[in-house]
Amino acid sequence: MNEALPEGLDEFLDAAGWGGSQIEPLPGDASFRRYFRVRSGGNTAMLMDAPPPNEDPGPFLHVGKWLSEQGMRAPHIYAERPERGLVLIEDFGQDRMRDWLDLHPEAEEDVYSRAIDALVELHKRPPGPFDPYDMQTYRREAALLTEWYCPLMGLEVDSEAYLAAWDEVLAPMLPRQTPGVTVLRDYHAENIMLLANGEQGLIDFQDALVGHRAYDLVSLLQDARRDVSSDLEQAMLDRYLSAMDAGEDFKADYARLGAQRNAKIVGIFARLWKRDSKPRYLPMIPRVWEAMERDLAHPALAPVADWFARNIPQEIRDTFGGEIQ
Repeated sequence: MNEALPEGLDEFLDAAGWGGSQIEPLPGDASFRRYFRVRSGGNTAMLMDAPPPNEDPGPFLHVGKWLSEQGMRAPHIYAERPERGLVLIEDFGQDRMRDWLDLHPEAEEDVYSRAIDALVELHKRPPGPFDPYDMQTYRREAALLTEWYCPLMGLEVDSEAYLAAWDEVLAPMLPRQTPGVTVLRDYHAENIMLLANGEQGLIDFQDALVGHRAYDLVSLLQDARRDVSSDLEQAMLDRYLSAMDAGEDFKADYARLGAQRNAKIVGIFARLWKRDSKPRYLPMIPRVWEAMERDLAHPALAPVADWFARNIPQEIRDTFGGEIQ
């Protein structure tokens, strides 16, 4: 990890009232963003370093402020200088949902229940002032599998037929995501912080769009980074459905978005290794592929499932995506 401090940091912290603080670099994620914990006396804050041109903190600020206005638990923003990529925000601590549950597995159902309840609260509010999750976006994301994963596996596939199959599968769903809800798009156990007062803090929401209510449920319950049992997945779906009038097509749409999201993630993880030299995501692919296989078994996914059967050899499918070397 590059631990060099951002240019102009001292001036930024001085202006924010945090001059002379201790700066501790934190592990990075799958982007060019970096994070630091800032300590001053007994107080702490988080510094986001999202330098242009590779990053832009503007969307994070836009979505975060809207979430806070809606009563959702986004971090408070203490200071910002977006043109330099610097943002100082509330420190949610170190209890990330995934890591905390590794130590407290007996609390899994309670923690996931609260995560579902937070989505219910978000979905009861009007959608935010964000772009729509339209067919073009769904297609572009799904195409990551054929653009990155398939070449790495030495597969020559019919990319045009792949996108045509997704068009056929997703088109019936689009009317059901209007007016839609705010979709955080990365709502999973690594992006939920467990706060001391029992609240769950939201992070990594800068890519929010307006889309379907099932998307963030899929993100949470078919988590690429953590095993979620089928029993827990079903129990949490039932919890959501008991609180929201989701309609008779909801479970089919859940499978549609599960398959689309999982195909996207397989492509992203392959790209992170090939383009960005980040191999640590490769071991997660079998978990994602297994969830995608379950989604593809739904009748609503028949055109996409047929494409997979014709283009992805059975020996690769049997090992949930194969091993990338």
